[in-house]
Amino acid sequence: MTVTYVHPFDEGSMDQKDLLGGKGANLAEMTRLGLPVPPGFTITTDACRWYMSHGDTPPELAEQVASALAQVEAGLGRRFGDPENPLLVSVRSGAAVSMPGMMETVLNVGLNDETVQGLAARSGSERFALDSYRRLLQMFGRTVEEIDGERFEEVLDELKERRGAASDLELDAQDLAEAVARFQRIFVEQTGEPFPQDPREQLRRSIRAVFDSWNAPRAVVYRNTERIRHDLGTAVNVCSMVFGNLDDRSATGVCFTRDPATGQAGVYGDFLVNAQGEDVVAGIRNTRSLPELAEVLPDCYAQLEQVMETLETHYRDLCDIEFTIESGTLWMLQTRVGKRTAAAAFRIATTLVDEGVIDEEEALRRVGGDQLSRLMFPHFAEGSGAQPITKGLNASPGAAVGQVAFDSETVTALARDHVATILVRRETNPDDLAGMLAAAGVLTSRGGKTSHAAVVARGLGKTCVCGAETLEVDEKAKEIRMGGDVIAREGDIISIDGTSGEVFLGEVPVEPSEVVQYLEGDLAPDDPAASDLVRSVHRLMGTADSLRTLQVRANADTAEDASRARRMGAQGIGLARTEHMFLGERRVLVENLILSADQEQRQEALDELLEVQRGDFVALLEAMGSLPTTIRLLDPPLHEFLPDITELSVKVARREATGKKRSKRDVTLLGAVRRLHEQNPMLGLRGVRLGLTIPGLYGMQTRAILEAEAQVRRAGGTPHVEIMVPLVSSIRELWEIEREIRAVRDEVSAEQGVDLPCRIGTMIELPRAALRADEIAEVAEFFSFGTNDLTQTTWGFSRDDVEAGFFFTYKDRGILLTSPFESLDQYGVGELVRIGAERGRGTRPDLKLGVCGEHGGDPDSIHFFHHVGLDYVSCSPFRVPVARFEAGRAKLLEDSFTLHH
Repeated sequence: MTVTYVHPFDEGSMDQKDLLGGKGANLAEMTRLGLPVPPGFTITTDACRWYMSHGDTPPELAEQVASALAQVEAGLGRRFGDPENPLLVSVRSGAAVSMPGMMETVLNVGLNDETVQGLAARSGSERFALDSYRRLLQMFGRTVEEIDGERFEEVLDELKERRGAASDLELDAQDLAEAVARFQRIFVEQTGEPFPQDPREQLRRSIRAVFDSWNAPRAVVYRNTERIRHDLGTAVNVCSMVFGNLDDRSATGVCFTRDPATGQAGVYGDFLVNAQGEDVVAGIRNTRSLPELAEVLPDCYAQLEQVMETLETHYRDLCDIEFTIESGTLWMLQTRVGKRTAAAAFRIATTLVDEGVIDEEEALRRVGGDQLSRLMFPHFAEGSGAQPITKGLNASPGAAVGQVAFDSETVTALARDHVATILVRRETNPDDLAGMLAAAGVLTSRGGKTSHAAVVARGLGKTCVCGAETLEVDEKAKEIRMGGDVIAREGDIISIDGTSGEVFLGEVPVEPSEVVQYLEGDLAPDDPAASDLVRSVHRLMGTADSLRTLQVRANADTAEDASRARRMGAQGIGLARTEHMFLGERRVLVENLILSADQEQRQEALDELLEVQRGDFVALLEAMGSLPTTIRLLDPPLHEFLPDITELSVKVARREATGKKRSKRDVTLLGAVRRLHEQNPMLGLRGVRLGLTIPGLYGMQTRAILEAEAQVRRAGGTPHVEIMVPLVSSIRELWEIEREIRAVRDEVSAEQGVDLPCRIGTMIELPRAALRADEIAEVAEFFSFGTNDLTQTTWGFSRDDVEAGFFFTYKDRGILLTSPFESLDQYGVGELVRIGAERGRGTRPDLKLGVCGEHGGDPDSIHFFHHVGLDYVSCSPFRVPVARFEAGRAKLLEDSFTLHH
């Protein structure tokens, strides 16, 4: 059976994105709605997948393209390749998931040395025809033949300099004829053959180039970042050309039905008179604001307003629209649900609820925990006294401070050393994606709010200021100049405000966001000082909390952390790490324990530790009230509480070398450090193994916890204590420790005259523990999955070494789409979590299940934890609101959940 790989625009719909790609599906939908779309057709994603598998296009494709092209010719009365009345087409990519600027476009396909004459005669403008031809040569050369685009730009720059022209518009027909001739010579020099004169060969090669661009490095990086599958492929849209560069009654532009930076309703967008589509997003000329179109072409502006209203009503969301006006006639080239900033996403969602377009649950579907987290980061402090040196366009909000860097390579290199940077460019292009991902913010001297830099930065949640025209960015000299004076060089610190568009020299202090003030309870949503953004966040947080079944706890070690977690909405503590109570001045108490020569000295050391730990636990339990508080017994290897072996060895050796008397304690300590030193301490003497090999250690901690509980209960409190044993891999380990804990509990209850009903559970952080969870649940009353260590032991990765080392290589090569320590590996580590949960509850149906690794605050991972039936997630206090929000969305979206990498 013949597969249909080509679909005319009038045969599809918006529901066919997987087949037609987002662009093709939406072109079909606009055609179906009767909007002015130039005739054309879409080559499906099936064809791209065939191409990726076989290295060539499907055998049926050429004939199907020819047939579809003939239909377009018949409809328009022009023929492809006709030297007198030529049909020209654009060839554009369009994946199912929006990937703005990541893949290729070729315009004016069909022009050659003959058809350019016919285009000139038909249009009455030789300059227009030659301008279109040079654009084809430039795009085809860069996209299809991979010729360095700078070769073409250098020719244009030379012609503009010779004529004293500020832009391409000031070049006349003679200049453009010379550009065409020189571009054709570049073709021969770079490829060894002339530019193809056969229009059908141009089309065939352009289609293949779009297919190839699916696996271009920048597209792969983007998909890795956005977690888009690599096997989806892209559709190709072949559309009859309409020309925004025909005359002064022609234009091209991009508009949004609402402001994608703030969410405010109103006219928003950019356009250029006498330009082709790529000019606007490329930022090569500074654009004009869309309201000015009402003065330039009022009839087209009025028609465009009607189209915008039609599309937003139809899609029930903010729409991003590309349009072209050819000699006073409006044409729609693309629409899609527009990318927006996090603040705009919340405002638009609740505004559409108020307008009756969507309900609260649909609003919650449209925003995510990642977007909420972006609203929680600081912004520049008011009253800092910092004076901006210039102001550009507020393209993507936020505050960013960092070193000036002029290329992606420098940005990514500094990011590996955890150095914040601001990527500074005249204008960005798709090859800058890696730098934009790694930078704290982006600053350009050219381009508008719909330029590449602005659109991509908004999608990535990066702070961005565009079109700061007073800045002269010299990327070769690595300098920023104003009025001829150098104001910053590479490595200097600058600050940019994506909300106001202001640019500052040096570091500007930041202050907490108003969303954090609301979440911490310092700003009520009905306070007159609260913005509409705070009110939007409050409404959707309420919706999420009302839906979610997954509880959210916090990882908190101190009373201060616990109090903040409760303000953020935590429903308990899922992990209190007792080792954090052994640091600082208390380190000497651990040294005393390790150096104890007999049982008497060991008990003295344990008694000292008991005193300080009990005080910590009292404060923690008082802060948590009646909420559950899970306290983990000591987990890290003891050597972490001792001096560094190298430093201590050098200290002792120096005293010996200088003839000074050696410190007896240092010598004894060095012996202990050498004795406890391990090649791989993560897999050595730590966790439950410490409790089994150092008599009294876990007993001391248990006594401190329970005496603290008794003290709080006598004071009228109702603490809910859970004691967690770390790194268990065998039920026999847990038997031994549980017996000790219960014995201490009985002693303390008798001594204090208070019933202490603490629960005893364990962390599941080793593969064996997950596999033997049915046995372990015979003793454990709750499980908490320690997904940080479970990831390390499943992958054989050291977290610190991976994220500082070869992870970048793995991500660049697509082996890992994201760090498994950042977002849960659902197929590997997640499978162990699922097995542990199922087997544990098979033994003990009422087994409480939680997760306390930092994955508990990762939005994507939370959907998995909901899916496998955990009772709660636990994360850092700052991430509690994000976890609450995403837990609500997980319940709402549970029917559509699927495992993914």
